[in-house]
Parts: sequence; structure tokens; C-alpha cells
Amino acid sequence: MLDFFQTKQHRIVFSIFTILVILVLVIMITSGLSMFLGKGKTGYNRQNPNVISFAGEGKISTKPDIAMVTLSVVTESKTVADVQKKNTEKMNKVIDFLKGFGIEDKDIKTTNYNLSPRYDYSQYSSKMPQIIGYEITQSLEVKMRNLDKVGEILEGSVAAGANQIYSLYFKIDKDEEFKAQAKELAIKDAKKKAEETAKQLGIKLGKLSGYSEGGGYYPPIYSNYDKAMGMGAGGESAPSIQTGENEILVNVTLTYEIK
Repeated sequence: MLDFFQTKQHRIVFSIFTILVILVLVIMITSGLSMFLGKGKTGYNRQNPNVISFAGEGKISTKPDIAMVTLSVVTESKTVADVQKKNTEKMNKVIDFLKGFGIEDKDIKTTNYNLSPRYDYSQYSSKMPQIIGYEITQSLEVKMRNLDKVGEILEGSVAAGANQIYSLYFKIDKDEEFKAQAKELAIKDAKKKAEETAKQLGIKLGKLSGYSEGGGYYPPIYSNYDKAMGMGAGGESAPSIQTGENEILVNVTLTYEIK
């Protein structure tokens, strides 16, 4: 009888011990998993201290010194040979005019040359559309350095044969100095915000732990110009072109450790 009670007590003690061991193992596994998952989170690992970021903006406005425009000659004719001949003659006149106006070879670049058939779709319901001719579109990107003459260049280009003018915009030829100034202003803005926020929150900022930068300037884009807008060869006055100002914008983000 005594042996029975002793055996029963041993079983109870063994069961309690087993439960305790299992609980310890569960706690250890859970703690290890929490530490593992917490390594990538700020504030859970001493190797990754708390940080705070501040954005700053720097803006410089200045007058552009370069005008960019795309001039195109669009020609239609019944045969490939004829359309190529006519288009070449017109484009050569446009290029001659540009060079005669003082624009250098390096500032004139062909950006598109496209030959495509023209179809008659009027009988499409009864038969396949027929080729009735061909069309060539040839485009030049032109850089104009004399902004006072932009209107005259556009008017003269149309008189020489260009019948599409688009993507006129103004930019700064060498803008590194202005970008540096905008960047300096952006950093000062971010530092000022950092000091003010730290004071408001009652915290102390540690060393700089991160930096990022972005931005650029966005030139004003003008609408398309063509003969229908008063730029034909009939002696109309050259269009008045306003250059305005270009805005150079730089954004930075400074990240600090919190002491």
C-alpha cells in the first residue's frame, strides 16, 4: 500500500516537473522569437537607436538663357520619290535659314524622320482601304541662345517651310551653381525644422545618420505654334515670346539619432 502511494507521489512530482520544464522551454522559445523579430524594428534593438527625420526645401528663381524648340516639316505627295524630294527641299531651306540667323550646327539636331502611307477609308465598308499617297514628318530640335530673337526665328522658320512648331521651353544652360544654392537653402531649412521640433518635443538630437536629396527645375512649356496661329509667310509680325523665370527646386531629408 505504501509503495502505491510513493509511486503515485513520484508520478505527481514527475508530472509537475515535466510541466515546469515545458513552460521554461516555451518561455525561452517565445523570448528568442521576439528578440529575432524585433531586430529589424527601431527601438527594439540597441544597435538601431530611435531616429527622426526632417524635410527641407530650397528654391531659386532665375531667368533662363536658352530656348529649345522642335520644328517639323510635314509633306504629302502621291509617290514616295516625290514626297521625299519635296520634304528635303523644304527642310534644307529651314536649316539654311537657321544657320543664316547665326544658329550653329551643334545646336540643330534631327530628332525624327517618319515616312508613312496615306489611306482612303471612304470605301472601307465595301473593300480594303487604298493607299492614296505618302506623308513624311521630319523634325529638328533647335537650341536658341539669343532669347531676344526667338520670335523672329519661329516666324522665319515657318516662312522657310516649317509647318509644325511645338515643345517650346526655356532652360538654364549651366545650372550647377543655382542647384548648389538651392541645396544649401534646403539643408538650412531642414536643420531649422530639426532644432525647432527638438525643442518643442523636449528631445536632444544626436549625430546625423541619414541624408537624401531630390528635385530639379521645371521649365515653362508653351503651346504649339503653327500657321493657323498667325505664323505664316504672309508678312505677319513675329510672335511675342515671354521667357519668364525658371524655378530650381531641391528637396532634402536629414535623419538624426535621438539621444
